[in-house]
Amino acid sequence: MNADQTGLDKLTTPALLLDQQKMMRNITRLDARAQALGVTLRPHLKTAKSTEISKRVGGGTRGPITVSTLAEAEEFHAAGHKDILYAVGIAPRKLPRVQALRTQGCDLTVILDNVPQAQAVVEAGVPALIEINSDGHRGGLQPDDPELIEIGQLLAGGGMLRGVMTHAGASYSQRGDEKHATYAEVERRAAIDAAQALRAAGLTCPIVSVGSTPTAHGARDLSGVTELRAGVYVFFDLVMAGIDVCTLDDLALSVLTTVIGHQTAKGWIMIDAGWMAMSRDRGTAVQDVDQGYGVVCDEQGRVISDLIVGSANQEHGVITLRPGAAGPLPVFPVGTLLRILPNHACATAAQFDHYNVVEGESGVIDVWPRFRGW
Repeated sequence: MNADQTGLDKLTTPALLLDQQKMMRNITRLDARAQALGVTLRPHLKTAKSTEISKRVGGGTRGPITVSTLAEAEEFHAAGHKDILYAVGIAPRKLPRVQALRTQGCDLTVILDNVPQAQAVVEAGVPALIEINSDGHRGGLQPDDPELIEIGQLLAGGGMLRGVMTHAGASYSQRGDEKHATYAEVERRAAIDAAQALRAAGLTCPIVSVGSTPTAHGARDLSGVTELRAGVYVFFDLVMAGIDVCTLDDLALSVLTTVIGHQTAKGWIMIDAGWMAMSRDRGTAVQDVDQGYGVVCDEQGRVISDLIVGSANQEHGVITLRPGAAGPLPVFPVGTLLRILPNHACATAAQFDHYNVVEGESGVIDVWPRFRGW
């Protein structure tokens, strides 16, 4: 598709826009950081859910990736990815599906943190990483939990122990590079301590996997770590901007919407993108700056100061002045196209089945399918 072939005014709104230039800048940034830290980058593609994007995070190669659903694993393996980590604790009833992928030549690894899971994966002949709890945010074992060795021995006895992994999910509530660096070290230390405990018990631990988008960008030393995982960094979003991992100018994803009316007395501009387009995610509500359901930009993607989507119904959004803003409210005639920057890229992208790819202020230069399901 040529760059001038489809203008934004030809799209049915709401529509999901992806700025390819910003996306590639974000990808290059973390690629360089992983290389400087001396670790393999294993991108998490749960946000992207697109084989077109999987090509680009690997620099054109089909390298190691992380997924959060087996549907993702199936799609990305069909597109040529062989080394895949399914980074959600394995439900034993899903193992036949994992086995089927492995039979097709996919080196699919699962994660677990308890004995029943370990018994099931050994019986199924599926390799696993042991999940370590580094900050109390999710599942996983403490590095000094005696069950770590019990599970390690059980997996090793069946030849299924690949190593350990952790995810510093609590880092998403921390603001600033110093705090992200601190959480990155907590994350690294937990994974290293667990690996050392396994090795002290006579077990091998070849993989030591860490990562979240804040800690991946904040890490200063990953000695002893073999791989780094991150996902939303490809697009970034308002939550990431709110904790200073990126700026608003780095946000590659937006929702195109149309002004459909006004409630002037209330200070409302009505748009055709409600929470079915933006999602219900209000992740910035607990941050220093509450961005409502999203920050408002003009048709070219330039941020309009002090405008947010203040509230949303299923198919209607309401643009208002940000609390504390002096105004006046801009005049946008019915039919005006605007873009909304999302709180949470993963949740907003999940509302759509394709990306309308743009380059800067251009029209749509390509359309990339994205998939859903589990």
